[in-house]
Amino acid sequence: MIEVKNIDKFFDNGTRQILFNVSAKFYDGKTNLIIGQSGSGKTVLVKNIVGLFKPDKGEILYDGRDITRMSAKQMKEIRKEIGMLFQGSALFDSETVIGNVMFPLRMFSHLSSEEQLERAHFCIDRVNLTGSEDKFPAELSGGMQKRAAIARAIALNPKYLFCDEPNSGLDPKTSIVIDDLLSDITHEYGITTIINTHDMNSVMGIGENIVFINKGHVGWIGNKDEIYNVDNDELNRFVYATDLFSDVRKYRLEHGYKRSIQ
Repeated sequence: MIEVKNIDKFFDNGTRQILFNVSAKFYDGKTNLIIGQSGSGKTVLVKNIVGLFKPDKGEILYDGRDITRMSAKQMKEIRKEIGMLFQGSALFDSETVIGNVMFPLRMFSHLSSEEQLERAHFCIDRVNLTGSEDKFPAELSGGMQKRAAIARAIALNPKYLFCDEPNSGLDPKTSIVIDDLLSDITHEYGITTIINTHDMNSVMGIGENIVFINKGHVGWIGNKDEIYNVDNDELNRFVYATDLFSDVRKYRLEHGYKRSIQ
């Protein structure tokens, strides 16, 4: 589990505050989604959790280990437990699928060459890309590129997996495939998966633990089964992508939807 406790983050020499006393828990074996409008602070939050930024106040605990107090050497060890899925896949254009998946194994594992190759093939098979090992990224569809990137992200068998807008640029059908794959891998290996997303289809499909960030504050925490029945104006604005949220709420109440206590 990753736990964020009372995080503040400032920029511009302390004159501009982006995160305000943010606290949240992200659970093992669950798909944990961070949602919010552009500029809400969710990306800054993720960068703090990963360790790219250091919060000005608060704690970030990886299974009880506070990374805000770690040395560079200690943080390097934590990063070996982290897998990253970037928004644009970030595959190496000059490497084939097998070369991309082998890269972190060559860099960070102590496996033999034969063991690295075996692990890479296992990961490629796990994301249903068997037969595409020798293809270059330019020869792959967008969905196949994402799957290759997921294979690379899980190559080191991470405890923690961070995904930045994994469905960006994908059609709805392919997005569902990626969502289902991330969900399956999360449950299968008990990974703490944190997904930064705008995609409401992802929220409703795999949102087991959802943290809504609004103007740098935690606006709501819940799951996909609760999100449509919440009396929270800012969350409704985001969910329904409209300023007619009050009419939507009125409709829900008139038709017998239960209101959650906030």
